[in-house]
Amino acid sequence: MSGALHFDDEASRRLEEAYTTDALVAQRRAVVELLALRPGERVLDVGVGPGLLAADLARQVGSAGRVCGVDTSDSMIALAGRRAAAEGSAPIELRRADAVALPYADATFDVGVTTQVLEYVADVPTALAELGRVLRPGGRVLVLDTDWDSVVWHSRDRARTERVLRAWEQHLADPHLPRRLLGHLERAGFEVEPVLVLPLLDVGYRPDAFSAGLLDLVAAFVGDRDGLTPADAEAWASDLRSLGREYFFSLNRYVFRGTRAG
Repeated sequence: MSGALHFDDEASRRLEEAYTTDALVAQRRAVVELLALRPGERVLDVGVGPGLLAADLARQVGSAGRVCGVDTSDSMIALAGRRAAAEGSAPIELRRADAVALPYADATFDVGVTTQVLEYVADVPTALAELGRVLRPGGRVLVLDTDWDSVVWHSRDRARTERVLRAWEQHLADPHLPRRLLGHLERAGFEVEPVLVLPLLDVGYRPDAFSAGLLDLVAAFVGDRDGLTPADAEAWASDLRSLGREYFFSLNRYVFRGTRAG
């Protein structure tokens, strides 16, 4: 997609900062709990990003396990590669690869996980077929993605916020993917469990909160798109920052878990 967000060094650094905020630490903890990993399991993280989740997975499966992470961004791979492994963790193997062409043999992994990735992928059915291919029969999958219609971001100028968010959706291949994920997963051969939602919520402006970092990413992306100028984007961001105690942000992330049919 021509408008897609490219994770160069600066975008990758900003994303890593966002991933260390309280909201995303809690999201990562919830993902790990839902996976219920066992010592010695083999896990694939598709879209490994800065490697924070992969490091958590490596601790769960222990030194007898295996964790592999793939990403299309060299900057993300570099960040993940610099993350020190905790004592007793599985080694983390990193490769530059696309979700639609995973560089692994059939039935290599017990578990596959992909968080905030498939909404960037143009061919989701192929990506899920690939994930199913590299999982053993009975292997588990967890997919987490956002439907951007779920965002609530209070501002003094609602019309401008709507224009900004419409332009922001251009950074994704499918900003509303979760509403189609159940069908995609079932057609890829997964038996899907009940879907869960993980809300992100910031009430009152805090510069160290997840949405504050997202605010900067959005403003940097939408300038010169859909009639917006960089000045428009910064005016929007400044307005939200100035709300103080009246600042309000909410966004839903949807978790799909399934098992590869035998």
